[in-house]
Amino acid sequence: MDRTLESLRHIIAQVLPHRDPALVFKDLNVVSMLQEFWESKQQQRAAFPSEGVVVYESLPAPGPPFVSYVTLPGGSCFGNFQCCLSRAEARRDAAKVALINSLFNELPSRRITKEFIMESVQEAVASTSGTLDDADDPSTSVGAYHYMLESNMGKTMLEFQELMTIFQLLHWNGSLKALRETKCSRQEVISYYSQYSLDEKMRSHMALDWIMKERESPGIVSQELRMALRQLEEARKAGQELRFYKEKKEILSLALTQICSDPDTSSPSDDQLSLTALCGYH
Repeated sequence: MDRTLESLRHIIAQVLPHRDPALVFKDLNVVSMLQEFWESKQQQRAAFPSEGVVVYESLPAPGPPFVSYVTLPGGSCFGNFQCCLSRAEARRDAAKVALINSLFNELPSRRITKEFIMESVQEAVASTSGTLDDADDPSTSVGAYHYMLESNMGKTMLEFQELMTIFQLLHWNGSLKALRETKCSRQEVISYYSQYSLDEKMRSHMALDWIMKERESPGIVSQELRMALRQLEEARKAGQELRFYKEKKEILSLALTQICSDPDTSSPSDDQLSLTALCGYH
């Protein structure tokens, strides 16, 4: 632990030379420090040159507690994990979580190396009840994950987050399962999506998939959205990276907006009441 703290102080001294490492996380101006950190990184090694801003988003609320999210260059997202009584406090708390993760991301242990890949694949095998042989088979989830890591050798985990989120969404959306029935391998799919960013066009395509699912199973979108909202809140309060959960919420909310505006999208069912209620949420 002492060695990790010493490494963080060294990183702060390098990236934020005008700041006192002992006072960084106590400074109320953590919002400007986070911006300064990423501007410094871009100047040093042109990291994410096309995404040069730190973006904040505050959820609309009539009163406390307030929730704020911050998205970093490269796509990683964090939120405030404390109960905040003002929007400014929520913004600062989200920035603090993002800054801590940004600094930890600079540690050698967060860079994708052969050793890191080996450990990550072993953890993936254990969590999926698979075998190490799956790592050499791109048609399996573990194999696809192994291929993605090897394709991003040398990057940090925050730099890898965008592609990882796309893969998670494709898996959640059922797209990978559908592609398995075609001639496209997971490796080809990953190579294809590596060229694109997670933008409104991709979200719209995934939302259309869920609209089709709603026609087959009325109520499934409201069910998935409730789950996504719960997962997002739990991950935020735990200080975890939020991109996957937040994108799930955005995609399902987009699908729900279309469903609510088109009564013929799905047939009436008992779950339609909860669907209407969630339309009000969006």
